[in-house]
Amino acid sequence: MNFDDIWSRMFAFDDYGALLALVQNSLIAGAVLGIVGGLIGTFVMTRDMAFAVHGISELSFAGAAFALLVGVNVVGGSVVGSLIAALLIGALGQRAKERNSIVGVLMPFGLGLGILFLALYPGRSANKFGLLTGQIVAVDTPQLGLLIGISVLVLAVLIVVWRPLAFASVDSDVARARGVPTGALSVVFMVLLGLTVAVSVQIIGALLVLALLVTPAAAAMRVTASPLLTPLLSVVFALVSMLGGTLLAIGGSLPISPYVTTISFLIYLVCRILGARRERRVGSRPALGVRR
Repeated sequence: MNFDDIWSRMFAFDDYGALLALVQNSLIAGAVLGIVGGLIGTFVMTRDMAFAVHGISELSFAGAAFALLVGVNVVGGSVVGSLIAALLIGALGQRAKERNSIVGVLMPFGLGLGILFLALYPGRSANKFGLLTGQIVAVDTPQLGLLIGISVLVLAVLIVVWRPLAFASVDSDVARARGVPTGALSVVFMVLLGLTVAVSVQIIGALLVLALLVTPAAAAMRVTASPLLTPLLSVVFALVSMLGGTLLAIGGSLPISPYVTTISFLIYLVCRILGARRERRVGSRPALGVRR
């Protein structure tokens, strides 16, 4: 395969208008997930739970694969798998070291189960591959309705618990001393994270969900420490990654995930460079009252 063939598979915009009409559900889903993923991703980073996202996604993949095998709703199976993983990690991994150990055990188990279920599934290989890497036209109207419903629920609960959750995420010991129910908040957050991972897997795939729930927030934190700007920039970066990746994927014959992850990584790279320059400028300023 020569370079022209590779390019045509990645970026072919013939009949783009007609193709665009076929993925309206995916665009709406991408926008919704960008908002939810960008907001909850700030807490994922603050609470140092990036590795946990990957662990939840593997069991979410196993649940979706099992649902595909037995012929029930794939989103429902994904939600069940995510919630089981989230509750296990939240209950057994109170400390970071314990949590990482639990995630390390769950990841291969969930991935192995998912591969087993997909191997037993007699249907199209595209359905199997899509659970791992995402599908551009995978979102039908019932799935979109379920995705929006779950996302609205996540956003509503997140808004209610935002302030105490932010306090507990920054300094759990002080928050606990002030009477904040950090244990209950931890369980609530894990459930919200599990639901977000479940709906994200349907679009971007189980293997690359970190590009939505971790990378945008990590990029935002490289350029600002503001508690207001960080989630706002995280949402913007997630939206650009999801919608930009979807619009690019329409013209190609590849899964959506390479486009989303590449855009997300480039945003992070730019933010990291900008953050490093800002740190150098701040470090080079003389302290007040000190002459050079």
